Amino acid sequence: MAAKLKKGDKVVVLAGKDKGKEGEISSVSPKTGKAVVDGLNIAIRHAKQSQNSQGGRLPQAMPIDLSNLALLDSNGKPTRVGFREEDGKKVRFAKTTGEAV
Repeated sequence: MAAKLKKGDKVVVLAGKDKGKEGEISSVSPKTGKAVVDGLNIAIRHAKQSQNSQGGRLPQAMPIDLSNLALLDSNGKPTRVGFREEDGKKVRFAKTTGEAV
């Protein structure tokens, strides 16, 4: 199945502790159905000090389920994503505005 959300997309969180917050997708894992969004779903990870890195409590963005993310359209509103053919190519489009993403 084609990916409705891709790396670099601006999204809004629909559910969870970060509900309503917006961010940009930094990576997507289609196999697990999750995506990492910059600055959202932050967890503290403890790292041991090494020769080239300082140890301590490091904030890290954790994956969010794709079902809890919605693409932001050109108006800045959450929208669902659909697919259609344009000039023989399959393109994603925002269901609210009908514009190609």
